[in-house]
Amino acid sequence: MELKHFIDTQDFSKEELLDLIELIRMIKKADKQGATPQLLEDVSMAMLFEEPSTRTRISFEVGITELGGHALYLKPGEIHLGVRESLADTAKVVSRYVDVIMARTLRHETMLGLVKHATVPVINGLTDYNHPTQVVCDVLTMIEHAPTGKKLEDFKVTFVGDATNVLSSLMLICTRLGMNFTQAAPKRYQAPAHWLEWARENCKTSGGSVRVTDDPVEAVKNADFIYTDLWWWVGQEAEIPQRKAAFMPDYQVNMDLLKKAPAHCKFMHCLPASRGVEATDEVMDSPQSVIYDQAENRLHTEKGLLVWLVYPRLKRATKEQKMVHASQIQDFLESRFSEVVHRNL
Repeated sequence: MELKHFIDTQDFSKEELLDLIELIRMIKKADKQGATPQLLEDVSMAMLFEEPSTRTRISFEVGITELGGHALYLKPGEIHLGVRESLADTAKVVSRYVDVIMARTLRHETMLGLVKHATVPVINGLTDYNHPTQVVCDVLTMIEHAPTGKKLEDFKVTFVGDATNVLSSLMLICTRLGMNFTQAAPKRYQAPAHWLEWARENCKTSGGSVRVTDDPVEAVKNADFIYTDLWWWVGQEAEIPQRKAAFMPDYQVNMDLLKKAPAHCKFMHCLPASRGVEATDEVMDSPQSVIYDQAENRLHTEKGLLVWLVYPRLKRATKEQKMVHASQIQDFLESRFSEVVHRNL
């Protein structure tokens, strides 16, 4: 089968993304009944991390285990992507050992380098540019908490906060699927022009909409979902004081802002969160918060992605083939070691 990777939701059509989400929903239903099928029996996955992550590691490792496979965790410092060994050599060698690679890299260029040279599927677990596995999970969560009477294309999603890797992915998948997307942020921290251009191109096909504003109250007034994320990322620690000054207090998701949205509006956050910064405890722990449903859905999403990419590529030996190989190997061992075996008996 053609080798497929999961690096950017822009690589897939609306129909393909909806098929993926439907597969995830089926696998989640099976999981809830304790009936997860062993679709990836004996499959091995390499997990390459340039920075640690709670949800990404646990969801992928548990996910492949429950599907019958095995995960190898290579933590930061244990693998040097493009440092002591070329990125090409790493990708080619690891591909010879495993059936799928999940990578979490600091630079998107590193991810693209892995994809260029890998001979097995590569899944993007996050880069400095995007976080596609997270936003597939987010759309699943939105569908599960859909406002009464609204279909996917009716959803109004407002992201309050910085132009993070989560924002780029969320903006693009929402517009790909025909939703109505808004970002509210100070002008300095709004989505760059090329992201908006990609989103607008999506809307031409999907019928969705995208806009950016510096007015958070106006942005949430019709929102079905309010989403926020950290105000800084790796390498931006020196900017924390000025970022806090730019976002606080107008762009903090607190109860005052949440009350400006419709009563049915749900609050979302990909986690980890700086509680009391981008969102208050009162909002995060409110009945309108679905952050833990979101977190759980990472597990079901990773299962669906793994099955979607790996299952069609599996080599399935017949019972007869297994018996032939077992017999040949056993005969060889008997011929070489039968005297030792009988003496030990």
